[in-house]
Amino acid sequence: MTTPIPIFIGYDPRERAATNVLIDSLYQNSTVPLSITPLITPQLEKEGLYWRKRDPKQSTAFSFTRFLVPYIMNYQGWAIFMDCDILCQVDISKLWEKRDEKYSLLCVQHEHIPQETIKFQGETQSAYPKKNWSSVMLINCKKCNALTVDYVNKASGLELHRFHWLEGDKEIGSLEKIWNHLVDVEEAPSEDLNKNESPGLLHWTLGGPWFKDQRLMGGRLAAKWFSARDAAMKLWD
Repeated sequence: MTTPIPIFIGYDPRERAATNVLIDSLYQNSTVPLSITPLITPQLEKEGLYWRKRDPKQSTAFSFTRFLVPYIMNYQGWAIFMDCDILCQVDISKLWEKRDEKYSLLCVQHEHIPQETIKFQGETQSAYPKKNWSSVMLINCKKCNALTVDYVNKASGLELHRFHWLEGDKEIGSLEKIWNHLVDVEEAPSEDLNKNESPGLLHWTLGGPWFKDQRLMGGRLAAKWFSARDAAMKLWD
């Protein structure tokens, strides 16, 4: 049997609906087995893996827990990390095929300079180089052994999210933008795009339709999220 692709999802209790829809969308579109693990902060704390105090600039519960993935993987093999505010529209094995041993990780290298200062649920919008790069990562765990439990708990947010634990940007491979489309930040994809050009992962980084006051975020893309939610909840006779 094919070894399941290990996928870790950043979990925030305010976004349980988003997490559940993402998980279902990954399974429904996949042609291969998946092993999906939400990174739930209280569980990590209980295991002694996470103890840092919440940072005032931290907008989600998983801002820093994502960097524990290489440790959890025992610094072996590859893994995928993604934020929970994402909808998968394609077979995630297509992303898995992008693994390249030249790199410590691969990600979409956005040039996102926020124009707003507040995002979902009144959280502060922070601007910094490499913003959103860490929201979807294809991680070569054996090359990320600098991410010890101690480092993840003590390093600053910028050190973690700007990948200061690597020896330089040469260790970061680039993924096509379809693997992390920023909804309502980047121009919405055309409806007539073919499947290979259409975003595989829709990312509501500013907040998504699972929040009552953001039900229309993304316009017609919000309708895609509701359609996926309804499919996941469908009762069969």
